[in-house]
Parts: sequence; C-alpha cells; structure tokens
Amino acid sequence: MRSQLLIYESAVPVTGERHGDWSVEVGGDYTFSKSVNSVPLMAVEFPNAAPEYAIVFSGTSDAFVPAVILGMRSDENLYLGEGGSWQAKYVPAFVRRYPFVFSTSQDGKTFTLCIDEAFPGFNQQGRGERLFGEGRKPTPYVERVLKFLEQYQMEFRRTQAFCQKLKDLDLLEPMRADANLQSGERLSLTGFMAVNRERLKALPGEKLAELAKTDELELLFLHLYSMRNFIGMGARMGSAASGAPAPAGEDKEPARAKK
Repeated sequence: MRSQLLIYESAVPVTGERHGDWSVEVGGDYTFSKSVNSVPLMAVEFPNAAPEYAIVFSGTSDAFVPAVILGMRSDENLYLGEGGSWQAKYVPAFVRRYPFVFSTSQDGKTFTLCIDEAFPGFNQQGRGERLFGEGRKPTPYVERVLKFLEQYQMEFRRTQAFCQKLKDLDLLEPMRADANLQSGERLSLTGFMAVNRERLKALPGEKLAELAKTDELELLFLHLYSMRNFIGMGARMGSAASGAPAPAGEDKEPARAKK
C-alpha cells in the first residue's frame, strides 16, 4: 500500500508574506488522488465509510492506522470518475482536507498550517477563496480550514488510542485481497491488516464489555462488515477499463480478503 504523503507535492507553511495575494478554488475535482490506492481514515468516520469502502489497518504491528482501500493496484484509485468526480457518497476527511495539512513540530506540540502549492486551484487571479485580507490577516475561510484541521487532529489522536487498544488486545492479523478479473488477470493486494474474528470472540467478557461501553466494539463490527466491499473491486476495475460507471451490484469475479 502506497505512502499517502504523495498526495502532497509541495506543502509549505501558509504566511501572509508569501501568500498574501493568493486564493484557493476548491471544487469537485479530485484528480490529485488518482495515484493512491488507499487513504487514512479516522475512527469517527467508520459509520459513513463502511457502506462504500473496505476499511483495513495499514502500517506495521507497532504503528498502524485505519485506511480505506481505493484500488487493487498501488497507483490506482477506482473511486475517481470522469472529470475527477468522486464515485461514492462519502469522501474521506483525508481527501477533503487537501490542499491543506498541518505540519507538526518535533515535540508534537506546535502545528503549522501548510498548503500544497502544486494544487491546480491555488491561484493569484482571485478565483475561489482568498487566504488573506486587509493587513495580511487570515480570512474567515482560513479560520474555517484551521477549525477543520484542528478537529481532524483531535480525531487522529482518538484513532491512535483506538489502534493502541487493538494492539494491546492482539486482535489484528495480516490479510490479503485477491481479485479475478473477467479478462483472466489475477491481482492480489497485501500490506494491510484486519481483525481476527476468532480472537475477537475469544476476548474475556470484561474486555468485550469495555469495548462496547466506549463504542469501539461497534467500530470493529463496522470494519468487519466493510470487508465485503472488496467484492465490488473487480466490478470497479472492469468499469474503469471500459470507461463505464461502476455497477451497483456484485461482480461475478469478486475480490476477497484472505488470511
């Protein structure tokens, strides 16, 4: 699974001196995500994401985060449609925050707002929302961006705590997804983890009760439920090859997650 930072090509701190005359035009064009096959997902997003994406855990056994699978190949986003449209009702927050991102100081206490200057909607022609107003003061638009990123950072910390609990309970195992295309091509996606159902069912009652009390047990069920969305990957790959919209039903040659 590919490094997600590749979405950002040239992220630099937002300053009045450098960006005083710049604007940002953000629309429905998600072409910037065409070469990523997964993006991180915050735990709070599971209910919205589970109906449309396969939610997995990406990283190493020591440091991992939830992620949604967007494609079976490393440089393929099957949720990207014609004209850069997004082919799902829910767009992950990681994608929605682009072209902005926080950079973090070494001690993790200071966050700096940055923007990817390679973003096509970043302009000096006044299109979209200005970053700074009179006196080089941040505009209300920038204030809204900051609030969104602050909320994202808070949810990231909560997600980290959730992942730490999964590690402590030893619930995750490496998985792979296999896809058999109608063309006869066979694909396998590896490098991710999923919850082991048997380990989950074998947890002591007090541990299950604790997970239920914090709503984390529901997150685990949503994750397991979402794995069935691998079934639709074959259909999406066939649609991408033909240029047709992805069918809503299950494909005849599904992708399946395996241990």
